[in-house]
Amino acid sequence: MDIIESRVDINSEEYAKNKEAMTTLLQDLEKELKKAMEDRSEKARNRLKESGKIPAKRKLDLLLDKNTPFLEIGALVGKDLYDGKVHKAGLIAGIGIVEGREVFVSINDATIKGGAGYPISVKKGLRCQTICMENRLPNISLIDSAGAYLPLQSEIFPDLDGGGRLFYNQAMKSKMGIPQIAAVMGLCTAGGAYGVAMCDEIVHVKGHGAIFLGGPPLVRAATGEEVTADELGGAQVHCYESGVSDYIAEDDEDAIRIIRNIVRNLPAKEKTKLNRIQPEPPLYDPKEIYGIVSRDLAVPYDCREVIARIVDGSRFLEFKEHYGSTLVCGYAHIHGYPVGILANNGILFSESALKATQFIQLCDKKEIPLVFLQNINGFIIGKAYEQGGITKNGHKMVNAVSTASVPKFTVLVGASFGAGNYAMCGRAYSPRFLWMWPNSKIGVMGGPQAADVLVKITNDQNTRLGKPDLTAEEVNFLKQPIINAAEKEGNAYYSTARMWDDGIIDPARTRDILGMSISASLNAPIRDDIYGHGIFRM
Repeated sequence: MDIIESRVDINSEEYAKNKEAMTTLLQDLEKELKKAMEDRSEKARNRLKESGKIPAKRKLDLLLDKNTPFLEIGALVGKDLYDGKVHKAGLIAGIGIVEGREVFVSINDATIKGGAGYPISVKKGLRCQTICMENRLPNISLIDSAGAYLPLQSEIFPDLDGGGRLFYNQAMKSKMGIPQIAAVMGLCTAGGAYGVAMCDEIVHVKGHGAIFLGGPPLVRAATGEEVTADELGGAQVHCYESGVSDYIAEDDEDAIRIIRNIVRNLPAKEKTKLNRIQPEPPLYDPKEIYGIVSRDLAVPYDCREVIARIVDGSRFLEFKEHYGSTLVCGYAHIHGYPVGILANNGILFSESALKATQFIQLCDKKEIPLVFLQNINGFIIGKAYEQGGITKNGHKMVNAVSTASVPKFTVLVGASFGAGNYAMCGRAYSPRFLWMWPNSKIGVMGGPQAADVLVKITNDQNTRLGKPDLTAEEVNFLKQPIINAAEKEGNAYYSTARMWDDGIIDPARTRDILGMSISASLNAPIRDDIYGHGIFRM
């Protein structure tokens, strides 16, 4: 493969301004991540300590193998939702290494609303289960859950994507042969009880671990029976009498030790093999991405400069280099894994879509994972382009993205607007993982464009009614709220708070995060093409 020759002037004024802007965004990101992990009330911390429990972050550190990476999912989910205190949706979750094996870990944080589940907690839980099922990852759950947050029960309970789906998925994971291991580390009430009971193996902590469908207050209200949490569903009850739990632990640390032993005893499973090569770092410093990416999404940059700082040795075999030039396609390696990369270098034309369709199909047949780097305003529009078949050619690309059965990975590196989001494998197209850079924006279209469309529609209506066009003052009055709303709702934090992505990441870490994502995906078969591809409109 050819080495990408960088043409970036790292001493230019433009580079310096871009770098400063990205650095500011990353400083803000670091503050938000720290807040989400550490912002807990003193009362909640003391209550946890008095009950003999250890903090969720400490549990994670004890569970994972020393000096191994943790790929956190949804680190900022719940940001600014509800009262702004439901950090991480009350759940630390991600992929880590336990006893040398990749596993998915989820840990309730009892210092957040006592471990109660909010609607966003259900959404995050479902996303975590999807990751487990798509990538065939064993699931370890350290549970301390008060059940559903009752004031919002109507948003949690009854629908297809409500709390009941969590237990449906647990049954399906069991059917798929995905190991599920749980530790009862607090009150596991109602749905929290089902979440434990449907696991394969259960470790129960003495003293503060309890499982019951209805807690002592509900039992008293319903039957008049006076009973403590330990008497109702403690370790003694479920390890000696009911048989719900399988192992009894003296404390949280002992429970984690037992879980590690269970994982060690899981049957060996060979991962899917790719034609992997010896990994090597890029020739260029990944932190140079900070100065390459424009601080203004309207200002283009060559996506090859980003690719050169992500792939092994900065080597890239470009596919159809001189055709459909607004989309760069080609083969590379990331941490030794072969990948097919699609990266935007402008708006999508018919040629770009046709090129993408062919390249995606080639990678699918060759069993090469796909990486999409999104910086896209959408497809070209206009009379000539419609006559040239942009609609049917765009459909071919969307079809190919939808039906490709190799693992797909998406990174939003800039704009992600309209049908461009779809064609470049947005969330609705089931990438195994989707990450965002802090500068990225997402929406049907950009704020100024949406505002201009509304002004045009209003003026057209006025013309039909015999009224004059809007004045400059009226135009501004109409446009500004649209622009403000798009700025707020298209922001990366707005997206990640609602689990539209798997997390906001440092651009310089893109290579490593993609490497971990690809590695995790290889716990599942590389392809599942029982349906082949769909019909292409010719």
